[in-house]
Amino acid sequence: MAHNNMAHNDVIKTRLANGMQVVLKESRVAPVASFWIFYRVGSRNENSGATGISHWVEHMLFKGTDNFPRGQFDKAVARAGGIFNGMTSQDWTTYFETFPSDRIELALQVESDRMANATFDVEETESERTVILSEREGAENNYFWLLHEEVQAAAFQAHSYHHPTIGWKGDLRSLTRDDLYRHYRTYYTPNNAVAVAVGDFDAQEMLTRIDRYFGALPAGPEVPPVRLSEPEQKAQRRILLRGEDSTGYAMLVFHAPQATHEDFFALVVLDSVLGGAKGMGLFGDGGNNRSNRLYRALVDTELAVAVASSFQPTLDPSLFSFYITLAPGGDHQAVEDAVWQEIRKIQEDGVRPQELEKAIKQTKAQFVYSSESVTFQAYWLGFSEIVASIEWFDNWLEQLTAVTSADVQRAARRYFQPHLQTAGWYAPQGPQSE
Repeated sequence: MAHNNMAHNDVIKTRLANGMQVVLKESRVAPVASFWIFYRVGSRNENSGATGISHWVEHMLFKGTDNFPRGQFDKAVARAGGIFNGMTSQDWTTYFETFPSDRIELALQVESDRMANATFDVEETESERTVILSEREGAENNYFWLLHEEVQAAAFQAHSYHHPTIGWKGDLRSLTRDDLYRHYRTYYTPNNAVAVAVGDFDAQEMLTRIDRYFGALPAGPEVPPVRLSEPEQKAQRRILLRGEDSTGYAMLVFHAPQATHEDFFALVVLDSVLGGAKGMGLFGDGGNNRSNRLYRALVDTELAVAVASSFQPTLDPSLFSFYITLAPGGDHQAVEDAVWQEIRKIQEDGVRPQELEKAIKQTKAQFVYSSESVTFQAYWLGFSEIVASIEWFDNWLEQLTAVTSADVQRAARRYFQPHLQTAGWYAPQGPQSE
């Protein structure tokens, strides 16, 4: 059955005979258990012509199987007092259920069933095409979303992070049921999955149950490797978007390293100093942090009504981003200059010891808060295994604490340079704009 059991920090990590990774953690705090399946597939694995296919397949796996016809699972979850969801990102697709622990078997039933038996009914596929196209068209009414898509696409020329997770409209119109089904059979397989269970159960017993539900599923094909790498940016890129909305936006993004890179934690601290501490990953939500440098430089001075920075753990090098909502009648160049002024201060003077300490302390607090419940803990374990490793997750607080002012300054100098920048401005149409 399972081999190479590895336990550390009361996390058990093993692999079934068909290649499925299993991560287990007992947590007896409440009579609750959370079960997640992470697949190593997202928009990163998509080629031009088939963008949005992972997100669409994720939707299709909610459409039922012979054992759980459409709508049956939702009713069963509601009856059992549970919650469930699924989502697709650049690097992964995940499904989860959190239940009272005596009902957790339902999660294993459903996830093993849809891993093997999703039907991809032709009519359901077509009706979902309509749903996803209208989801995309709804998003296109939002100029912040549109600008973000344009900036992302301009920042990545070669790597598949160029594509929006929802997909380009032409691809959503032309993908077929067979394309979707082939993608499903290639990626949504035991050997490309990580199963995570956290909660009120006996770990060995849970492993036996997982093996009973998943162990007999056949391994899928060898997954096509992603060999794309983004060439180093040589020229600053600029996007100017105009439209009907009277609120102006600005975005500045810079190429930044992946989760396993030695500069990763220095940039997490830099993100906290500039834009405030945040929980990482899915549930990352910065508190209302008005003491950060960007808030003081842009909002307190009334250049902007909102400003945020963002840096997330990813499998391949991604972006460090700044998002600004301009004050009415605001000036894009003044906003961009103000952000650069804050960057240059750190490049020249570093960060003060008490500022560094506060940034680390607040980031730790957010981290602890975002991994409190069994649901969030299970998410974190699976997510870490995809973008880095469980060891990376175990050493998170230690790595963060080790960051020095010199590390932050060096990272600021290395990654924030004008030729490495992609800047996007959204400005209302008409004579009043720049």
